[in-house]
Amino acid sequence: MRSLGHLASVVGLFAAVVNASLNPIVVKGNAFFDSVTGKRFYIRGVDYQPGGSSAVNYDPLADVANCKLNIPYMQQLGLNAVRIYSVDNSADHRECMALLDAAGIYLILDVNTPTNSLNRADPANSYNAIYLQHVFSTIDAFKIFSNTLGFFSGNEVINDVNTTGASTWVKATTRDMKAYIAKQSSRTIPVGYSAADVSENRLPLAEYLNCGSDSERVDFYAFNSYSWCGNASYTTSGYDQRVADFANYSVPLFFSEYGCNLVQPRLFTEVGALYSSQMTPVFSGGLVYEWSQETSHYGLVELSNGNITLLQDYQNLKAEFASTSMPSGDGGYKASGSASTCPVNGTDFTSWAVLPALPEGAQNYIDKGAGKALGYSGPSNQGAGGAATAPVPAGTSTNTATSCASCSVAASGSSTSKSSGHILLATEGGVAGGALLAAVAAIVGAMVII
Repeated sequence: MRSLGHLASVVGLFAAVVNASLNPIVVKGNAFFDSVTGKRFYIRGVDYQPGGSSAVNYDPLADVANCKLNIPYMQQLGLNAVRIYSVDNSADHRECMALLDAAGIYLILDVNTPTNSLNRADPANSYNAIYLQHVFSTIDAFKIFSNTLGFFSGNEVINDVNTTGASTWVKATTRDMKAYIAKQSSRTIPVGYSAADVSENRLPLAEYLNCGSDSERVDFYAFNSYSWCGNASYTTSGYDQRVADFANYSVPLFFSEYGCNLVQPRLFTEVGALYSSQMTPVFSGGLVYEWSQETSHYGLVELSNGNITLLQDYQNLKAEFASTSMPSGDGGYKASGSASTCPVNGTDFTSWAVLPALPEGAQNYIDKGAGKALGYSGPSNQGAGGAATAPVPAGTSTNTATSCASCSVAASGSSTSKSSGHILLATEGGVAGGALLAAVAAIVGAMVII
């Protein structure tokens, strides 16, 4: 029998779904669109992870006080999207997601945490059922919100020429996430990857993640770019070359991080270029790094003891946004396009043409659901091995698919960043009651309430 507390939670969930004001975003060709109005959607967002790399178990979307403090200023800045790097998939996110929704802000979410992520030094042995149960549970936690724009399957897992072999497991994870969403979500939610901007493999990696069957390809692609510094230009920053490089890319492309801080305060003059007709045929905007001031000095605001101070970077970005209108029309997007040609392996890029099979037990999650979200306190996939299995939901049987425990790949194992301080996620869960549950299920379609 369901508890009153559980029923209250269901009622709250029902209210969140019914009162949602933002329409889901869908992918058409190489751009994002509002699923109801048909208007093209450009990302004008920020990366939001207070505490930076030191807050390894901090979930910004479970901290309602911080959401109430920060979101109004995000709205005043003119944002329509935030990226979150780490969440506790067992926590309650309804209130913060509702606040974002009311402010007109979508979420782009990384599904990894420092204890559950692909290990670039040994990806085969971190790709296991423990990992996928965590990833799928994170999808479950956010698939019900209409303002969940998409999920990142990884962030900078490949960060030099020696770690490109890990791309095979990034692609496998992307495949698995898409399969889970297709089976367990009432709507399609895009899955993409956030890449380090490594010149030697910038194009091969993007092509690899966009080649092959639709079931394996990313739905969107993004990279973290810091090439526009100070009062640079469209050409001196290399933006013109990125547009040329990706002119024929067939899925939406955007900057998952931008905002070089070699010149301070930052001027953000790249905003005018990013939303101009020079770039909109290829790019769909970007996310400024980052919201709160950390040790690396990329912040727009200073957070301290429940208070917020707007920094000069905030004011400069606000002025640039105010003077740069959102593009009108479809921005010259490509309505259709082909998958990329898979790159040839070479000195600077190596990948597998055939992806590893699902780890043992993982198919049950796709078929039956991930079960209880285990959150930050759940088991880590690191060092567990490619054959490691996670707890199986009651009433399911194990999958005998071949695991990839014997797979191996050359990798440096180093964890580097751009001195930004962000989390490197690549070590980087009665009659009346029954009637209510049935009513909720009928409204939200295929959503499963645990």
